[in-house]
Amino acid sequence: METVEPAVVRAAAGQALTRREFGAAAAGVAIGLSRESAFARASARQAVTIGVQSYSFRDRSLDDAIAAMNKLGLKSCELWQAHIEPRNTPREELRKWRETVPLDVFHAVRDKLARAAITLNAYNISITDTFSDAEIERAFDMTRALGAPLITSSSNIKTVARIAPVAEKRKIVVAMHNHSRIDPNEFATAKSLTDAMAANRYIWTNLDIGHFTATNEDAIAFIKQHHARIVTLHIKDRKRDQGPNVEFGAGDTPIVAALQLVRDNGWPIPMNIEYEYKGADTVDEVGKCLAYCRRALGL
Repeated sequence: METVEPAVVRAAAGQALTRREFGAAAAGVAIGLSRESAFARASARQAVTIGVQSYSFRDRSLDDAIAAMNKLGLKSCELWQAHIEPRNTPREELRKWRETVPLDVFHAVRDKLARAAITLNAYNISITDTFSDAEIERAFDMTRALGAPLITSSSNIKTVARIAPVAEKRKIVVAMHNHSRIDPNEFATAKSLTDAMAANRYIWTNLDIGHFTATNEDAIAFIKQHHARIVTLHIKDRKRDQGPNVEFGAGDTPIVAALQLVRDNGWPIPMNIEYEYKGADTVDEVGKCLAYCRRALGL
């Protein structure tokens, strides 16, 4: 990913990026779903990437998650770490696994996704305060082995000071994922995200518009202001005032406005469905979420 640096420097300086530069610097321009809107007819046909955070399929194995993506026609994925890592493992055993696992394990996952024609737009590994320095380094090794262009991370604010030098050295963007828990060491508010981005040119944002809405933040305003350093949106619906996850269209999250904003501006930001509300069959529910997004985009 050596070609990232010039575009990253320009973005950090507040300069506009071309569509090509944005893709090289962050998540790449994944295979998108074509659509035609009034805006597109007035200018040119553009691509929209509706993908999925594989955490949506957390109730099944990676192979079954891939099968579900294929069934639904989802061809862009942000890969959740627990679809590779051993689950329900004591912390020290998991640390040892991360520090010693052969990278061929990740090469095999890369090949499996490629055979399924699924584009990997990010590796989601949450680098928290509990990570050793070796685990942090290995997270970058894993990302390269997967062929992923960048990392998304439900990290801690204090950990960024340890992540940033490694990201700079490796020239790999790490995008902070926000939750709704208001805590001095958690990413939740607009300020927590912008402060992290201001501190280092390789720290970007993975904006969860549902959690952002639950904290009463303005997702649309944030996207407009910081789109050049948003690597992907997590699409879910929540109520304001720390409200629950709900079916798409039943909450306060501006899902339609966010989807159309990205589409109409031609920003190459993958929009990844993250299914978290309590529903029935996972594949059916993700299918409902996908259908909602497609309707919003006129697909």
